[in-house]
Amino acid sequence: MKELAARLSEWSPDAPPVACVQIMDVRGSTPRESGAFMLIGERWQAGTIGGGCLEWDCVHQARTLLQTGETNWSHRFVLGPETGQCCGGRVDVRITRMDAALAACLQQQLTGQQEAWPVLVLFGAGHVGRALARALAPLPLRLIWVDPRAEEFGMVPEGVDARVTSDWEHVLAEVPTGSGVLVLTPNHSLDALIVAAALDRGDLSYVGLIGSRTKRRRFEASFREIGLPEERIASLICPIGDRGVRDKRPEIIAALVAAELIERFLPHPPQAA
Repeated sequence: MKELAARLSEWSPDAPPVACVQIMDVRGSTPRESGAFMLIGERWQAGTIGGGCLEWDCVHQARTLLQTGETNWSHRFVLGPETGQCCGGRVDVRITRMDAALAACLQQQLTGQQEAWPVLVLFGAGHVGRALARALAPLPLRLIWVDPRAEEFGMVPEGVDARVTSDWEHVLAEVPTGSGVLVLTPNHSLDALIVAAALDRGDLSYVGLIGSRTKRRRFEASFREIGLPEERIASLICPIGDRGVRDKRPEIIAALVAAELIERFLPHPPQAA
């Protein structure tokens, strides 16, 4: 989606022609949902309508439309033997040459979706934090990355809100209800302070802490001492990304945590009946 937004922002009536391939309606099992779209240029494409022969045929048809000067084309695909796919569903597709009205409509659609993305705050820019920022940047969420050490961030992925600050309390206080928090600072005492404050809010959808089960037990004991309710302590996810894979390489940890966040934190689009 972020690539689609970038391509749309670059489009103008004077730019080389672009076609939009959009799913208008679906029935049964399909690779993407109604409303999904991709953009096709002469030598590039952005987004996806699900891949396979469906997408291959639509990309070819879109480039044909751009070459012939047509303005639109519609077709109903039955995802069976005729299309070389066995999903069994039905997809109605419309291909349209980009104009100002369509560009504005698509931009509004993307903006609405982006505004609904949940906020995730990542505290810590160490080696795992950097790997996580890279893994999470393409996902449909608004990522705020916090660390007081400017030199630790390295190259910040596009779309990530990097904040060089030690005022973690202000950052945590301003995120909306339903947000998520990932805590990976180099200081266990600071980890405990941030996690305690996040759990104390009681309105966050995900609070995750890097560490072992031993670290969790020690933190739980300290949280009980300050009077945090048991149900909030139990909601803490630690170790994060615990999927039975014993591999401590940062990129592997980041992949496991990203999968966990997709399952537990990110909203999922409705499926076709």
